[in-house]
Amino acid sequence: MPAYVVGQLEVLDWDEYQAYLTGFMPSFERHGGKLLATSMQDTTALEGTWAYSRTVLLEFPSTEDAEAWYTDPEYVELMQIRHRTAKTNLVLVQGINE
Repeated sequence: MPAYVVGQLEVLDWDEYQAYLTGFMPSFERHGGKLLATSMQDTTALEGTWAYSRTVLLEFPSTEDAEAWYTDPEYVELMQIRHRTAKTNLVLVQGINE
C-alpha cells in the first residue's frame, strides 16, 4: 500500500539549501520515492491556513519505505541542512488500496 509524505516549507537561506537539494533526490529515490507534486511558488489554501508558502507531495511504495528513507543516516545528515536553512512541517499519510 503506498504512503505519502506531505511537506510544507519556507526556505530561509537558498544558497545553503542547495546542498540539501543536491543530496535529496538520490537519497529519496534509493527508497523508492517519487516526487508527485511541488509548488515552486505560493501554495493556495482552499480552506483554513497553510503554514508555509511551498508544498511537496512525495510517494513511497509503503509506510516502511518512507520511514526507512526518513531514518536513513545519509538523509538524517541532509536533514540537518534542511533544519538550518528552512522552516518545515512533514506528515506521513498511508495510502488506500484501490
